[in-house]
Amino acid sequence: MKVVVLADTHAPRRWKTCPPRVAEHLRQADAILHAGDVCTADVLAELSAYAPVHAVLGNNDGPDVEEWGAPRTLRFDLDGLTVAMIHDSGPKTGRTARMRRRFPDADLVVFGHSHVPMDLTGDGVRVFNPGSPTDRRRQPCGTLGVLEIENGRLLEARVIPVT
Repeated sequence: MKVVVLADTHAPRRWKTCPPRVAEHLRQADAILHAGDVCTADVLAELSAYAPVHAVLGNNDGPDVEEWGAPRTLRFDLDGLTVAMIHDSGPKTGRTARMRRRFPDADLVVFGHSHVPMDLTGDGVRVFNPGSPTDRRRQPCGTLGVLEIENGRLLEARVIPVT
């Protein structure tokens, strides 16, 4: 199973429509995760044309994103892998321990907020932030994440430059 992970798209200020290099990956996705700050539900509708979307609310998301169905946190299975999502995972110090306490049965916690890509394992959990494809801040380029999952195992997690 191929999963594309996005966060912090900040539409319509940063995301007017799906960037072509992002769309290339979405066309191959079995599922799409958005870790918040989508800012408008129109983006979630756009993403849904590619594959099923799981999304959580970010601190900049409006009521329409909540009405679309995005909760503050989410827990679900992808091909047997237990995934949890939250927008803001808190400070870098103690992140894996904090996410293990918050989501005790999760194999993987996907988050956003910082716009800084991260793939870290500790305290019995893997945490993954795809960065932002549209608002790179201090990063050299915009990014998204791609997860390869098979039979309950995360085979690969990559951060891919898209701008």
